[in-house]
Amino acid sequence: MEGDEIEQNSAVPKAKKHDSGAADLERVTDYAEEKEIAYDMTNAIAAFDERRSKERNEKAERERELAKVVIKKADVDLIVHEMEIPRAEAERSLRENQGDLVQSLIQLTN
Repeated sequence: MEGDEIEQNSAVPKAKKHDSGAADLERVTDYAEEKEIAYDMTNAIAAFDERRSKERNEKAERERELAKVVIKKADVDLIVHEMEIPRAEAERSLRENQGDLVQSLIQLTN
């Protein structure tokens, strides 16, 4: 009986030793996975920021192009009065249609 107890007691410390090694391995694996996830997130955020910056630049370029379009004050006044819309919206519509009053009116009514 005493021999059985000794064998049982000696088996328990071995299991703990192996569990400790498995726990260490699990920690290392978790660390590597967390590092990989952090790297992927950093790349995703950088790609998102790059896309947002590109869209901002394209929008700014579009606004510069629209600002170059010459529009007539009489056309803006006509659209504001007839369509009952804000002056900025009327100007924008005329600029988008290269100053063409008829096209602007068509666009605004559709």
